[in-house]
Amino acid sequence: MLRWLARSILKLSGWTMTGRIPAIDKAVFVAAPHTSNWDGFWFLVYKVAQQVEVSFLAKKALFWWPLGAVLRAMGAIPIDRRDAADIVPRLVREFDQRDHLFLALAPEGTRKWTPHWKSGFYRIAKAAGVPIVLARIDYAKKEIGIGPSLPRDGSLDEDLRAIRAFYAGVTGRRPELTGPIEFPPA
Repeated sequence: MLRWLARSILKLSGWTMTGRIPAIDKAVFVAAPHTSNWDGFWFLVYKVAQQVEVSFLAKKALFWWPLGAVLRAMGAIPIDRRDAADIVPRLVREFDQRDHLFLALAPEGTRKWTPHWKSGFYRIAKAAGVPIVLARIDYAKKEIGIGPSLPRDGSLDEDLRAIRAFYAGVTGRRPELTGPIEFPPA
């Protein structure tokens, strides 16, 4: 019933679902661009429409009763952003401890303009030995969906080229907030 409702919401709103969920057990999904709270809503509707279990990060402060129970049921993993140094190792442990984990991350880390993407999604995937799956929401085309998986053994330069090619021409809800696809200087 929920799947039918989610598909109906997407269809009535003019959205087209693209791509296929890969037949793998673990992956980091890059969900971009992230320029509005609406992105999360549409990705959650897409998740239900595709009947796929995808986890995502949410700030720990949101996990009060009863919202915390709702967020966990939707796949949210609480994080304390003040302890940023522990986030990557903690998520690598999550991948080690679970038989199935799709983790969706917004590489901008915020809905505000940023001069570069955060590299956490990349570091998590490489450390956990899982593929990176690209997902996009394009408001100009009204398309939401899954793209290619990056090979696990790709170099940073090769991966960034593939990521840039996939997101080229994709329009966020607030395109003026879309920054360049690059990682911070080391």
